[in-house]
Amino acid sequence: MHAVRLYAFGPAENLTYEETEDPVPGPGEVRIAVAAAGVHLLDTALREGQRGPLPEPPVLPTVPGREVAGVVDALGDGTDGAWLGKRVVAHLGFAPGGYAGLAVTGAERLHEIPESLDFAEAVAMIGTGRTALGIVSFAEPGEDDVVVVPAAAGGIGTLLVQYAKNAGAMVVGLAGGPEKTARVRANGADLAVDYTGSGWPAEVRARLGAREKGHATIVYDGVGGDIAREAVALLGPGGRHLVFGWSAEGIGEDRQGYFAEGVSESVLGPAMLQRAGGLRALELRALTEAGAGRLRPAVTRFPLAEAARAHRALQTRGTTGKVVLEP
Repeated sequence: MHAVRLYAFGPAENLTYEETEDPVPGPGEVRIAVAAAGVHLLDTALREGQRGPLPEPPVLPTVPGREVAGVVDALGDGTDGAWLGKRVVAHLGFAPGGYAGLAVTGAERLHEIPESLDFAEAVAMIGTGRTALGIVSFAEPGEDDVVVVPAAAGGIGTLLVQYAKNAGAMVVGLAGGPEKTARVRANGADLAVDYTGSGWPAEVRARLGAREKGHATIVYDGVGGDIAREAVALLGPGGRHLVFGWSAEGIGEDRQGYFAEGVSESVLGPAMLQRAGGLRALELRALTEAGAGRLRPAVTRFPLAEAARAHRALQTRGTTGKVVLEP
């Protein structure tokens, strides 16, 4: 098979596309002929030698990637034979191996893909989708809410906009540049704002001023930095600020002046999301919502051989939606 391997921590160019031996499933495992592999921002941090939530950085050489979809083509001893030939998607947990033509994982991690989803969409929902649903479980939007979504053209942001709109909320989607802003508008946001312009907070305040509640009530923040500071300043009393994700830089140690009275902040990590019904339950719900058409993931596709280009594009915010590699 072909796979992308990392022999030394460093820049995206260190990702090497090469031919390697086919993996063999062990007891209770399946092998998936990979049709789509998810690329996560965490993958770029691990490639650079950071450990993220892992106890230590990956052992080299390694095949990155933790989200795969495809067809089960081989079974290990004791694995239910009904899985053979099924269209499946799986989150591999902290085990790497996704950037490859074949991947092995435990059968307990599998979900059958709804017929209405293609492989790339299923990959988007198994990781990004479950995270989005975990986030909203800590601050469910409703008809009286004004929701601000920074990075609204990203994989999670796209789904948060849709979820909030489905719940009846007014949604303000922030994105960088006119092309991404147009995508956010087409995705259903009531107000799509280009945050690369200095006047965007005034634009949002002017729009909100015409409402009975002239302020935001929820900020789903996976960006951090100056954008987060400006977004949080839009919150009124009783507002909620949800912080998540690997790109969130926070808004500084001194939060005075950024929060109105009564605004609450929650910083969500993997452990907190597990308490939102458990990761597997969130995966199943995400796939069900997408399969029914209530959530529609956005996907940017790259050939597997161009994993390095995919990493560079993701790190420079040159993508929209979930980044997926296809062999």
